[in-house]
Formats: sequence, C-alpha cells, structure tokens
Amino acid sequence: MELSLIGLQNAGKTSLVNVIETGGFSEDMIPTVGFNMRKVTKGNVTIKLWDLGGQPRFRSMWERYCRAVSAIVYVVDAADRENMAIAKSELHDLLSKPSLTGIPLLVIGNKIDKPEAFPKQSFTEFQGSEGND
Repeated sequence: MELSLIGLQNAGKTSLVNVIETGGFSEDMIPTVGFNMRKVTKGNVTIKLWDLGGQPRFRSMWERYCRAVSAIVYVVDAADRENMAIAKSELHDLLSKPSLTGIPLLVIGNKIDKPEAFPKQSFTEFQGSEGND
C-alpha cells in the first residue's frame, strides 16, 4: 500500500506518520522540507508513506506524488480557522486534476481536541461544500 499525506503546513502530517510508525508523539516537530518517505510494516502489510511539505512552495509537487498511490490522506488542522478556507481551496484544486481521478481520498481533521477546533459537523460540511463559506 502506498499513501500520500498532504495538507497545509503545521497540519500534523509528520506527527501522524510518527504515530503510525512508532506510536509516539512529539510536540517539537520541524516543518517538512520537500518530502519524506517512510516504509512502515504493520503485521503483514507494508505501507509506503509519502509525507509532503505543506508550505505554499511545495504544494505544486502534491499532484506528482499522488498520481500512483493507493489513497490520498489530506490532513487538515481543524483548529486553524484562519487557514481553513485555504485548506479547502487547495483540496478542491488538487481534486480537479484529471490524473487523480479514481484515487480514494481520506480527509482527516486533526487537532480536534483543541477548544478552537471546528465541531465535527461544521468541519465536515465546510470541507464538502464548494461555495458558501
């Protein structure tokens, strides 16, 4: 299985990879520059994880690393209300690429435990609707 983890900077993509790989979590993460690739084996399943940088200068690479994967995991910081519209716009832009048609997508709302996070229902509606922000 091959997965690409994408999303804006500071959404928690690398932390998610670390939790999948080791079960450990660290608050002191540095931003991913470009991408990291890790292979994680759980039981008899090996997952190749592409952890892609989320800064604006790396977003043009996302499509390239999503083309031949088993699924795309889009990580959103549910507590970052300021950048939620950008996260939504980047997701819809990515999904408009013909090369990604048919690839399963999982949108994860991360940091939902923070008090400023969007409630689950609002987050789901916001990510799914295309117009009325």
